[in-house]
Order: sequence, then C-alpha cells, then structure tokens
Amino acid sequence: MNRREARETVFTLLYERNFQMDESPELQYGQALEMRELEDDAYMKDVYLGVIANQDGIDEKIVAHSGTWSIPRMSKITRTILRLSVYEMLYREDIPFNISINEAVELAKKYEDEKAPGFINGILNTIATKEGLKN
Repeated sequence: MNRREARETVFTLLYERNFQMDESPELQYGQALEMRELEDDAYMKDVYLGVIANQDGIDEKIVAHSGTWSIPRMSKITRTILRLSVYEMLYREDIPFNISINEAVELAKKYEDEKAPGFINGILNTIATKEGLKN
C-alpha cells in the first residue's frame, strides 16, 4: 500500500471513530485491520493513534485558524480531514507540510462538497504560515 492509500485508510478509520467512540483506539485499529484484511503499517498506526491522542490540541489549532467556524459546525468529513492533515504537519517530520495539505485537498475533493477543498486548503495554509512550517 502506498502512502496515499494508507492516508485514505487512516481517514476512513478516523471518520468511523466518530461513531464508535466507546471502543479503545487500539482495539478499534486492530479490528479494522482484521476486517479489512490489511497489514499493520507503522504510518497508519502512528497517525491514527496520534490524531486521537492529540485531538484536543489539534482542534485548538484548527479553531484558532478557521475564523468563525467551530469544530461542531464543520462536517465530520471536513474535521476528520483537517485533524489528519494537522497531525501530519505538526507531528510527522517525514511529511512535507505542502504534501499533507495537497493530500487533504484531494481527500476533500473525493469525499466532500465542492466548497470544502478551498475551506480546508485555507485553514491548513494558515496553520502552516502561523506555525512557521517549512518544507
């Protein structure tokens, strides 16, 4: 599985987490691998568990740079994409922030309405600028 496919898999797992929050993240991850017949992947596990563990801080960054939009006001798909990308940007040194932003926009084009890619791109670029991220 290439990185794009792994990222999309993590996105779906994180999205599903919105509806299964009573299970431990580790158990949910293991069950998802088994049900989907996927190999365990270091990137997927790190990002999935990392987004969940750091969600409060990630959400603070998103809200601080999203104007009047609160997390509950965003669709579950949009906030999942944002959380995934912000985690990559802030916690994964092996992924250039512009790649993470581009991949987030591509996920939004595939799973959200036509306004979401621009909204997501704007928030992520603002976070990158304010956090002083460099490629």
